[in-house]
Amino acid sequence: MKKNFALIGASGYIAPRHMKAITETGNELIAALDPYDGIGIMDSHFPEASFFTEFERFDRFVDKWHRENDKKIDYIAITTPNYLHDAHIRFALKSGCDAICEKPLVLNPHNLKQLKVIEKETGKKVYTILQLRLHPSIIALKEKVSKELEKNPNKVYDIDLTYLTSRGKWYFVSWKGNEEKSGGIASNIGVHFYDMLSWIFGEVQANIVHIKTLDTNAGMLKLKNANVKWFLSVNYNYLPKNIRDAEQTTFRSITVEGEEIEFSRGFKDLHTLSYEEILKGNGFGLDDAYSSVDIVSKIRKIEAIGLKGEYHSFCKKVK
Repeated sequence: MKKNFALIGASGYIAPRHMKAITETGNELIAALDPYDGIGIMDSHFPEASFFTEFERFDRFVDKWHRENDKKIDYIAITTPNYLHDAHIRFALKSGCDAICEKPLVLNPHNLKQLKVIEKETGKKVYTILQLRLHPSIIALKEKVSKELEKNPNKVYDIDLTYLTSRGKWYFVSWKGNEEKSGGIASNIGVHFYDMLSWIFGEVQANIVHIKTLDTNAGMLKLKNANVKWFLSVNYNYLPKNIRDAEQTTFRSITVEGEEIEFSRGFKDLHTLSYEEILKGNGFGLDDAYSSVDIVSKIRKIEAIGLKGEYHSFCKKVK
């Protein structure tokens, strides 16, 4: 049966992927909310959806719609700034809807415990988008590592994670540049990588931060079966020269034991695949989100130690 959706955060960068996923899974967007009203993208998907710029009117619509029409909104998708996720998930659950929320699901692990209580009270479910777990290259890596660990359970892999996606001055004026609202660089651009790595290589043994600036975070994550040297930045100047010469603004690399994992292709359809799994009852929930939320929460609180011990080679770029 066709499911009814509402969307909070309709003008956000990632919102079109959710609209596309709702369309491609054969479902309907009933209502959308965003304080910014320049969202012509809705005409490509759901021109008939009701649209609100004020939360109070959206809240009233969600409540009245199922009362007056003897229908219901099954899911509320949430693509709002990170610090609002917790409140909007609570609204979804208390409105009788399952929630589908972008990552990071929340900024702190204690919020997950409270959401579990509300899930139990309402009988509704929280799902998050952990799309790297659905990427064919990452699934293949997990299968390969699992087989190797069956033979040698104590093996510890050496991994380098590098992700640079340059951003302009607007970034630091927006909510994304405000650590209280975004959670900082690690939460904003790194959380899905931490999820993927802990999913494959096991729980965290140690979390060390070498660099922590407004535009760059770097450190060492020691997992049960991996040592991960990681470097995340939105600073254009740290991009490799060949990337800048090619006039590209993003560099993404994961090496495992010196071997590059190719996963740059296939990102565009992963939200639709995530929705398909959620609609089948196989989506990722609160427990799945815990490890990555805990990692980024601790990175935010840990004091950077500087270039001591083992650190990512890109750290030397930071002056």
